[in-house]
Amino acid sequence: MEKDELILGIETSCDETSAAVVSFQGNGIERLKSNVIYSQICEHLEYGGVVPEIAARAHANTLFPVIEQALSKAGVSIDDISAIAATCGPGLIGGLLVGSLAAKTIALIKQKPFIAINHLAAHAQVCRFVYDSIEFPFLLLLISGGHCQFLEVYGIKQYKLLGETLDDSAGEVFDKIARLLQVSGGGATIEKMAVNGDSKRFSFSIPLKDRNDCDMSFSGLKTAFRVLIEKMAPLSMQDKNDFAACLQKGIANALIDKARRALGMTCEEVKKKRTFVVSGGVAANQTIRKAFQELCDCSNFQLFCPPIHLCTDNAAMVAWLGLEQYKAGFINDISFTPKPRWALEKL
Repeated sequence: MEKDELILGIETSCDETSAAVVSFQGNGIERLKSNVIYSQICEHLEYGGVVPEIAARAHANTLFPVIEQALSKAGVSIDDISAIAATCGPGLIGGLLVGSLAAKTIALIKQKPFIAINHLAAHAQVCRFVYDSIEFPFLLLLISGGHCQFLEVYGIKQYKLLGETLDDSAGEVFDKIARLLQVSGGGATIEKMAVNGDSKRFSFSIPLKDRNDCDMSFSGLKTAFRVLIEKMAPLSMQDKNDFAACLQKGIANALIDKARRALGMTCEEVKKKRTFVVSGGVAANQTIRKAFQELCDCSNFQLFCPPIHLCTDNAAMVAWLGLEQYKAGFINDISFTPKPRWALEKL
């Protein structure tokens, strides 16, 4: 048997410091040899959100220990690695610089190829890492703390934008309302609170429902919740649970409304494949997953979502896309500059 080739992935785009090792051999998730994530939640907790300067400093302090742990868990040394892939955008520039410079340094010292990864593309392609049955092209909804987009995906660097949020992303609204409710943990905490809430207590209209396109808007929903929360203050725990349940329902309804349009508007080639991928941090929400599954069942599409631990930012998806780009010959020069803004359709 030929020697297995391995990719080291590095993710530092926001507030998770992560490193992972992915193998060329095997199928699906068994290719993943290690995936270490250090979360910066504690560093940012008192500020009510991610502070870029603090995030960059935390990445600088923890990245090399995280890389060493990922290599150790995989049972390999840096000399066994075939190439180093690092997130180079979009994201917070301080974190992107830390991760990319670390990857470039290793690549230079060890004479390894360097691969620049688009963070959104890593989210977009991670389902293909887990499910070997997914073929191009497919319809994608990318929903995270910073992005909300419908795209047709034709390859590892080929995307066509169908529609996107005109203002806030769905994940951003989850996080902002969580802060207004004075709870930490953002969307994950909202989901837990919603279990004990009444999703019918407050009613909110679906944004842009009358528009026959795939564009979305969540700022109005956020404002409506903020106004009502401030009007009702102080809130009981049950009030907060009810707000959480109604917010989750409102975002799910808005996403499903536009997803229904996207399924109808996508090209014939995508319709023939009947594959719909929903990825990103918000895809971890079980209520939203269930709503998409019901939509796909009615529309004769097959739904794919990443495992929960691969929905949020992680280096496994970076290493996987690095492997794909390495095999396709997409190697970058170490002079590649990180990009805080880096749209998928520009790849």
